[in-house]
Amino acid sequence: MSARAAAHGVATWYETAGRRRVDIDPAVVEAVLGLLGPRPAPRSRAGGAAALPEPPRTWGWMLQLYGVRSARSWGVGDFADLAAFTRWAASTGAGAILVNPLHAVAPVDPLPASPYSPSSRRFVNPLYLRIADLPEYRAAEPALRAQVDALRPAQSTAEGLIDYGGVWRAKRAALELLFDAGAASGTEPEPALRDFATYTALAEIHGADWRRWPGELRRPSPDAYAAAPAGRVAFHAWLQRRCAEQLAAADEAAAGMAVGIIQDLAVGIDPGGADAWTLQEVIVQGARIGAPPDAFNQQGQDWGLAAWRPDRLAASDYRAYRDLLREIFRHAGGLRVDHVAGLWRLWWVPPGRGAAEGTYVHYDDAAMLDILVEEAVRAGAVVVGEDLGTVEPVVTTTLRERNILGSAVLWFTRDAGGAFRPPAEWPANAVASISTHDLPTAAGFLAGEHVLARAAAGVLGRDAKDEWADAARERAALLDVLDAEGLTEPDSTDEEIVLAMHRLLERTPCRIVLASPYDVLGVVRQPNLPGTTDQYPNWRIPLPLYLDDLIGDARMRQIADLFDRR
Repeated sequence: MSARAAAHGVATWYETAGRRRVDIDPAVVEAVLGLLGPRPAPRSRAGGAAALPEPPRTWGWMLQLYGVRSARSWGVGDFADLAAFTRWAASTGAGAILVNPLHAVAPVDPLPASPYSPSSRRFVNPLYLRIADLPEYRAAEPALRAQVDALRPAQSTAEGLIDYGGVWRAKRAALELLFDAGAASGTEPEPALRDFATYTALAEIHGADWRRWPGELRRPSPDAYAAAPAGRVAFHAWLQRRCAEQLAAADEAAAGMAVGIIQDLAVGIDPGGADAWTLQEVIVQGARIGAPPDAFNQQGQDWGLAAWRPDRLAASDYRAYRDLLREIFRHAGGLRVDHVAGLWRLWWVPPGRGAAEGTYVHYDDAAMLDILVEEAVRAGAVVVGEDLGTVEPVVTTTLRERNILGSAVLWFTRDAGGAFRPPAEWPANAVASISTHDLPTAAGFLAGEHVLARAAAGVLGRDAKDEWADAARERAALLDVLDAEGLTEPDSTDEEIVLAMHRLLERTPCRIVLASPYDVLGVVRQPNLPGTTDQYPNWRIPLPLYLDDLIGDARMRQIADLFDRR
């Protein structure tokens, strides 16, 4: 079995972060091998560019687009809000805007909130459409416009949680009115869009999980195309065309930036969703990806996502992977690859097993990277790899050799003893930030909100007293490095400490430095609390200011002026 596993890239053991060997249950290895074909994946003939050009040295903002609401959007930040923020940022000298994944999510009600569990990574979430910018709205008769306008949800307070279900029901009704009033479908959709629109139309009838559909509909086929209502297929194809147009307008707003808009690529897909239906020949069936047990997640992690099947992907010359990258790069100046170590290996959990009962499956990393770099060079884009946490040394080394930027986050940039590193010791080949969507905000860290939130959600890993003691030690360690850099005084307020954190970032040699409005505005709750579902309002926390007030806020301008000195 060991030889067969090695030939297929299926691990029989792995090494923990503490260099402890863990042997995989042979039954798990057999189960994973059973998900692959009898022949190992052919080695790559991909070729491609060896490395990206040197990324520019610049700064910018990291956004959760849904939270960047304006008085003109319908309760959730949209593509027009992204364009408006980007124009403002460019006017202050910013060179990059990193946004959360814009992928299409499952077409169910209520609409899923997480952008990291997409139905499709190639197509876009129409939740982000600006209704008033649609050509059909602008051309509509006054009576129809009034009917559409009446559907707009009442404005909530700036602090109110985002209601994805309510917003999408209102937008969908408005979009259907405009489409039915004469939005001609135009040309026949190209095959990939046809299949996505067919899946979405069938999902409205049979549910979002294609694995539970009638047997004859469980793959793209003449039967499936015939069963999907033609009008709904045309509607969903039209939505994607309009999404592409509005995303292109946002990308155009970034035309003068050093980098522009950096889109985020989720690590996997919903196994019952659109991509898993349309691309099932190259998507592993049954296995879910996640992470093995570690000090923070002793039971391991099951993300419930499907991933590429390496043997079939290689046999198809990586066509689906290349198409995905090419589509995203059409409207982006850069790409952040979530869990970039997944280009080397992913933790597969076979059917019927728990998160800890998986093993690593290796990919042809040379091929995956060749294609990624080639497509980025073709698009003139930069690439950022999310390499936080435990990654093999080869990942960090290879990213540097390929001029792919890594990720440097203040909370994680420490020495072997746990002390925060001074800015001069941060890596140059990286994008620097204070936090991420999965970590405490600046104000939240100082206030211990990450302890309070996890305690309230019931996901603390140990006694609350120990958590509070660690939080106090970490705050003291942060103040030590800020004090050593001459950035704080003994009586500095939390707001002054947050400013000092940004000043520390500005001193690093990192190629790109990003600020988050959540940090700048003193928001204490983080966008997402890992390990929770309904216990915490994940992905539903908006910025406390509407867009016009946000870009006029003195604190935002202060950080822009600070970073623009780089």
